[in-house]
Amino acid sequence: MQFIKLSIMTAAAMSIATAGGDVALAQPVSTSVPFADATTVNGKLTGYYITDDSTNDLFGEHHQLALGATLEVSHKFTDWLSANFSAIGYLNTLNEETYGYFEGDKKGAYFNTANLTATFANTTVVAGRQLLDTPMLQGFDWLLAPGSFEAYTLSNSSIENLTFAGSYVTKQRANNSGEFDDDLPGDNYAFGAAYDDKTMSGSIWYYNIDAAGYTQVYADVGYDFGRAKLEAQFANTDFDMGDDATALGAKVSTSYLSFDLSASYNHLADNMTGYIGWNNLYTNAWNSSVADQWMQGDIHAFKVAASKTFDALSAEVSYAQYDNDRYEADAILGYELTKDIDLGLVYSNTQSAATGDNDTNQLEFYANYKF
Repeated sequence: MQFIKLSIMTAAAMSIATAGGDVALAQPVSTSVPFADATTVNGKLTGYYITDDSTNDLFGEHHQLALGATLEVSHKFTDWLSANFSAIGYLNTLNEETYGYFEGDKKGAYFNTANLTATFANTTVVAGRQLLDTPMLQGFDWLLAPGSFEAYTLSNSSIENLTFAGSYVTKQRANNSGEFDDDLPGDNYAFGAAYDDKTMSGSIWYYNIDAAGYTQVYADVGYDFGRAKLEAQFANTDFDMGDDATALGAKVSTSYLSFDLSASYNHLADNMTGYIGWNNLYTNAWNSSVADQWMQGDIHAFKVAASKTFDALSAEVSYAQYDNDRYEADAILGYELTKDIDLGLVYSNTQSAATGDNDTNQLEFYANYKF
């Protein structure tokens, strides 16, 4: 899922490593510029086209082409305090009836991030609109811009290989939803610790999500044996109403003849697994979150994937199978035409109980120009 979508938005700041990859609790616009260059400005132009054959014609009526422009500004007041902004403008070129509008309107603009970031020794505080990327609370990164949050985030990395972090969240701008307008009622927060010494990695998180009526404990662990890496994950969701849910996962990955190969498994019991925005369960696919696949009865989900980089071309193919008569096959290509221009192509084939014997083919094309 995140293989190609990471190039949709250029935003980085502090990061904490967890099993399965680098996961950052807060990612405002880059604040790593020297104080001598107090203000930095970066931009990106995006063209994104999506189409599917749900109306029996892959290039028929169900499609949309949108254009987007992202401007990122970071200003350092001192060597420890900065203000960071990312503004996004967009235009849908086709009618709403074709596929719906990206971001919910024909055209518009909004601030996706707008925060103050302060760093004191090994402690960082981010206050305001920001990107969050914890295992079970994160901004889904797709189409023109990733989902973001209004939050207060604190992290500390004073201990070698170990990072503590916490975030109190007041508002969410879900992916592809336009301007901020979704208050999260009640108390919504996450805090955790992550360890990574390049060989062993792991994290543990606690979530209190009043807006969705649950608390949750999440943990993962990974060990790199050199030739292969083994990972495992666990999530227990305690719902205010309904049965509590348990999710287990395992993943093995290796490299062979310059191909990166992986096989993953998730087991969901008693209920769906709670999350906000997106989640890190191993068997997620481009269009499928395994956390949502639970029906009456346990779910056993499997996924295999292979990826390889050929100079400027990156490629990944994967197949995921879920117990509720759903499967998804994906092929994802990314090409770096120049250091400023990158192209992407995504093909997915999905079938579910909701579509009966009919599967859906979907194509997505995008191009980014960074300046």
